Amino acid sequence: MNGAKPKITDHAPTARSREKPSGDEEATAELRLGEFQDVPTLTLSEARLLINAVIDNRRKQRKVDETETLIKTQDYLDVFARFKQKENIEAVERMLSAKQELERFERSQLAELRPGSLCCETAEEAKTLIPSLSNKISDQDLQELLDDITKLRHFVE
Repeated sequence: MNGAKPKITDHAPTARSREKPSGDEEATAELRLGEFQDVPTLTLSEARLLINAVIDNRRKQRKVDETETLIKTQDYLDVFARFKQKENIEAVERMLSAKQELERFERSQLAELRPGSLCCETAEEAKTLIPSLSNKISDQDLQELLDDITKLRHFVE
């Protein structure tokens, strides 16, 4: 042998092939969500509330199949959902729904921004993370909204 490694030419693909994105979806300064443009969205807090309610109902009926995916989803939502109590989730939804100039997607994103973490504390930071907000809401109005959401969060803790 001359020390050269043999070439491996027949091997299974390392990843599944994926359908190429259509190019319609874009969450930048212009919000283009393609077929999802007018689809209702949930915040992480709302998703957590919904999934837990469904699981509780299934447990009462003894029809729970707790898959690994379900458990991991619950764990993720427990960590990252900003609001845990139904009343607070509803209060945030009322605040955000009053801002009719914002798309559902934008409102869902705003509800989960976390001051003091990797996310924002100011309107400028929010507009950097959600660029489509730039021409829809003033910095002052956005800052007031962020402050109101943060107050609700601090009230709960």
